[in-house]
Amino acid sequence: MTTLHAIDYQSLRPVAVHFLNDRIDSVQSLDCDADLAASLPFVAPGLFDIQINGYHGLWFCSETLTEDEVTRIALALADRGVPQFFPTLITCSFEAMLHGVNTIRQACLGNKLVAGMVRGIHLEGPSISDQDGPRGAHPRQHVRPACLKELERWQEASGGMIRLITLAPESPGAVDFIRSATAQGIVISIGHTAATPDQIHAAIQAGATLSTHLGNGCAAMINRHRNIFWPQLADDRLSVSVIADGWHVPGDMLKCIVRCKSYDRLLLTCDVSGFGGCDPGSYQAGGVAVDVLDDGRIVVAGQTEFLAGSGATTGDCVAQLLNVMKPENSDTPLSLLHDIWNAGSTKPASVFGFNNRSLRAGNEATFTLFRLPSTDTQSGTKYSFQAVASYSEGVQVSSLASGTGAD
Repeated sequence: MTTLHAIDYQSLRPVAVHFLNDRIDSVQSLDCDADLAASLPFVAPGLFDIQINGYHGLWFCSETLTEDEVTRIALALADRGVPQFFPTLITCSFEAMLHGVNTIRQACLGNKLVAGMVRGIHLEGPSISDQDGPRGAHPRQHVRPACLKELERWQEASGGMIRLITLAPESPGAVDFIRSATAQGIVISIGHTAATPDQIHAAIQAGATLSTHLGNGCAAMINRHRNIFWPQLADDRLSVSVIADGWHVPGDMLKCIVRCKSYDRLLLTCDVSGFGGCDPGSYQAGGVAVDVLDDGRIVVAGQTEFLAGSGATTGDCVAQLLNVMKPENSDTPLSLLHDIWNAGSTKPASVFGFNNRSLRAGNEATFTLFRLPSTDTQSGTKYSFQAVASYSEGVQVSSLASGTGAD
């Protein structure tokens, strides 16, 4: 039996979490003095990010991806407080996608720890808009219509691990593709699109249930009435993912998305780029050229407006959304931590059928332990995120060793 002493992210009270193998045995109140309580990290269901493109210069869509690189990315994410995720392959050649999904599958077959962390695969493309702006940093030469034969080959190579596909509703054949893919249990998400409202409505009617990083992957200038936002925000059949890293979506827009969708239909993703964790400079991979700026932004090379993925990870997005949404002049500034954290953990997990992630006896022992260091600014308290440890299915997968509160 392993025990974690920590602060419950929901009650904000000290607890002892007991778990054996991969299951929680019990969660009990912990009687301790104020000094000990102040030293404890928070404990919460493990962060679960559905859009991880790579890290430290490694990409899941690389034509040379190796099993060792899959493991290295997974463990780097664990050290950032993310014990479970979907490797994401952005638009690339048929062969690169085939190689990528097969390599991910082999890495899971060869390493039980990696298999516990990788809960599916996300294909972000290749059936997206070919227009500048909506296409984002995806290479134009590989954008192509939705093709069920390609999907069949990729799914076979992945061993059935493809769980999520992002596509543009205006892509030729999109509606028929959506119907077929959703019948196979694949979630379809609308993204990187310049679709009309009618095309978006048709995609939802065909079975699309998610929006990929709403507010990004779109034109810089839009029609005030007929645009991609209103139909996605208005339809309760769609949940939406957002990148709350402080750069991709302004705080005012994040508030509006939350108020339209509520926390029940909100998913946090960091959309971390393969250039995440890299030093400032110019980089290129798979036909994508970017600049990593001194302030942490990753942008399409040669300009500073269009972002090319994120350098943040999921816990950073939790802290940033907390900064945006926290009640002003409140005696309990962390009162929204539970809802916001769930948007990056239990909610994305539940969309894909993993419904046993809350801190209750019998549920999966997948946790993130973390701290939220705060600083006082002119606009109030500002939180940041500090990972302490990650556990996936009862196994500590992070290399961080201090301050876990485990015995």
